[in-house]
Amino acid sequence: MSTEREADLRPDGAGRRRRGVRFSVVLGLAALLLAGVVSYLADGSPDGLESVTRQGCTEVDGELRGDCAAQAERGHDLAGSVFADYTLGGDETFTGFAGVLGVLVTLAVTVVLVWLPLRRRRSRQGGSGR
Repeated sequence: MSTEREADLRPDGAGRRRRGVRFSVVLGLAALLLAGVVSYLADGSPDGLESVTRQGCTEVDGELRGDCAAQAERGHDLAGSVFADYTLGGDETFTGFAGVLGVLVTLAVTVVLVWLPLRRRRSRQGGSGR
């Protein structure tokens, strides 16, 4: 019977690959857990950059008055989207769920941009006899 240490010494790197997969799964689960819990701490109030750009202005009836950089701001094109403002459809009850979905979307994009091209390159190298 081979141990995990012996598997690491195999020329095909199966043990190393298994550890890499295990590490990725643990890292992904930690990201999902953090997103689900820490998302509730997200604040919809203006952040530092938004606060700085509003210096020198006052808000009167939803309109900025005075002299500040924020007077030229316009709403983001996706401001009315499902995931806007750390919520799902504007319902703050689902903030954690929105965080988890954000992590899943990020992982999916990462797989498409990193893993699939690497897999394609490996299959080409394997087919050319290298």
